[in-house]
Amino acid sequence: MSVELLSRMRVVLCRPNHPGNVGAAARALKTMGLADLRLVAPQRFPAPEAEWMASNALDVLRAARVHATLGEAIGDCVAAFALSARPREWSPQPLALRDAAAVALERARTGPVALVFGNETAGLTNEEMLACQFLVHIPAHPDYDSLNLAQAVQVAAYELRMAATETAREAPGGRVEKRATVQDIEGLYAHLEEAALASGFLDPADPKKLRERWRRLFSRVALEREEVNILRGLLRALLAHRRNSGRDS
Repeated sequence: MSVELLSRMRVVLCRPNHPGNVGAAARALKTMGLADLRLVAPQRFPAPEAEWMASNALDVLRAARVHATLGEAIGDCVAAFALSARPREWSPQPLALRDAAAVALERARTGPVALVFGNETAGLTNEEMLACQFLVHIPAHPDYDSLNLAQAVQVAAYELRMAATETAREAPGGRVEKRATVQDIEGLYAHLEEAALASGFLDPADPKKLRERWRRLFSRVALEREEVNILRGLLRALLAHRRNSGRDS
């Protein structure tokens, strides 16, 4: 069992409505050896219902950190996986849960990794989903594929534990580069938009489609921090050249 890799897994609950689900999620994490629980704008927390449902996982529950935004909760992560039962026309790279667990453990070699769950009523917003690099679906019966929030956390935590068991059998080899964090990649997106607007390539009246396209593109690549720095260095040079050319003319 790769305890170190599991310790880098973070479960993020976005806008949970019912504190009982928060407590049950804490219990689900502890049964699988996970402990990093984050809450984004919970409706009620702390709350006695959460403690009732946490049972013997009060340590995980009381250590849960509350964030105002999803970006704050996952900014230092090297990868984020959005869990959703709903297919999206535009989304990050889709993965089945079992495949996602293996990818998550591989990414965890270089830093924290987040599994992001939406609230009980509406799930994740499109903005929350696009803040992640992968869209993950839990296979279920097609006629009724909606899991309770804590149940979904339990299934995902189980798959992570099974993936960690497999990972422990394989000795990591070679040099491991530092992965780009979510915050690094968001900086790249902002820089891309600046360059696209300056060049006239992006229509400011209709930026949404292009923004979604490059998020989808880069979600397919395990970017290293040095690679992000190279891309941003190129964008800085192109923008500087454009500004200088404008002054010369």
